[in-house]
Amino acid sequence: MSETPQNSASEETAVVAAPATGPVSQWLNEQGFEHEPLAPDHLGIEQIGVEPMLLPIIAAALKGNGFDYLQCQGGYDEGPGERLVCFYHLLAMAEQLDAVASGASSSLREVRLKVFLDREGSPSLPSIYGLFRGADWQERETFDMFGIQFDGHPHPKRLLMPEDWKGWPLRKDYVQPDFYELQDAY
Repeated sequence: MSETPQNSASEETAVVAAPATGPVSQWLNEQGFEHEPLAPDHLGIEQIGVEPMLLPIIAAALKGNGFDYLQCQGGYDEGPGERLVCFYHLLAMAEQLDAVASGASSSLREVRLKVFLDREGSPSLPSIYGLFRGADWQERETFDMFGIQFDGHPHPKRLLMPEDWKGWPLRKDYVQPDFYELQDAY
């Protein structure tokens, strides 16, 4: 009969390892940019946490490093009383097109930036519309559904909901009104 060692309660505490630093995070470290490496998503795409005020600086640095296409910008709510999150999925599209044109095989470089915001008050962060024109309607939709302000956006208006709508419909603590009276548009 073999003996198996019995673990005490103190030996059973799990050690949570920090996420491995990906190539984009390593490059940002070399350039001196403050950020937080996050665990890769379910597809293995590198994710990086960014402070709101550093977002335009880091996005501009990444654009200069070849990440020239904003594939998607959006938001989500971690839950009632939790944080709101804005994400930016960037691709190095010109590199990919050059590889395809030359017949070489290359893997697509992509990274996702995440900005974590407190839901209380009026959450805001700088717009990246000046860097990526494709952020226009995407930032407006995130504002419309989650109430996140994008400072410096050229047209910060609701996109999907009527202008006089109260609240932010995709927040998990949103309470749908019992009645909404459509106002005359003229």
